[in-house]
Amino acid sequence: MAQSALMTVMQAAVRKAARGVVRDFGEIDKLQVSKKGAANFVTSADLRTDKILIEELGKARPKFSFLTEESGVIKGQDEKHRFVIDPIDGTTNFIHAIPYISIAVAAQDMNAKGEWETVAGIVYDPILNEMFWAEKGRGAFVGNSKLHVSKRREDLLLSTTSPRKSRKNFEEVLAAFGRVVSAGATVRCSGSAALDLAYVAAGRLDGIWYQRLNSWDMVAGVLLVKEAMGMATDLDGNAVVTDGTGSVMATNGLIHRELHGLLTKK
Repeated sequence: MAQSALMTVMQAAVRKAARGVVRDFGEIDKLQVSKKGAANFVTSADLRTDKILIEELGKARPKFSFLTEESGVIKGQDEKHRFVIDPIDGTTNFIHAIPYISIAVAAQDMNAKGEWETVAGIVYDPILNEMFWAEKGRGAFVGNSKLHVSKRREDLLLSTTSPRKSRKNFEEVLAAFGRVVSAGATVRCSGSAALDLAYVAAGRLDGIWYQRLNSWDMVAGVLLVKEAMGMATDLDGNAVVTDGTGSVMATNGLIHRELHGLLTKK
């Protein structure tokens, strides 16, 4: 399918930024003897990737605003159109040289209610060179191949983040995790929420859930899921936030109600 001029611009920017990410990933093994050294190296890679994306997207759409994980809000002349950027989603994986990372970029328009709507999204796996992309109302793709969520109701493969004792509501999150596993699903903690969402869109995962994400972690991936005929809500069953922080549950649609019940059961 022919892509819009906006999507062409976004993909070009992502590919340029990804070159440095791939190069840096190839070097990370050498830094494993020093956790601090590896973490500092990845922070530098994050900042550089963010800078390249802002520069390249800014050249093509000079009036657009930005929201990025590293730079925060950058107001442009046009405050009703913006790019949302997560330069490297999966930094813990990056630090440990685990090849499950992504670059996520979304374009958003502000509607008449003053709410941000995602109109285009990319989740790019720079290690496997897989470009997942979607435009509102036009479907979701990986490369030139159209995506569709899975049709599984059994033998489910799901992903989430690992319950961590240091985080708020640990007991509640752990109990929900246990209920899902006890119901028979296989659950993984892959380490990149954006790439997890892309995998739901591609039918590789049947569903995912996260208790708390920032908008840059999920808006591109949520659009992918919806355009691949899946479902995405927050854990209360409401629309996923497109600005700020919130929860997310994305599935093939067939298991949405069941998973929601397991996660919210008291």
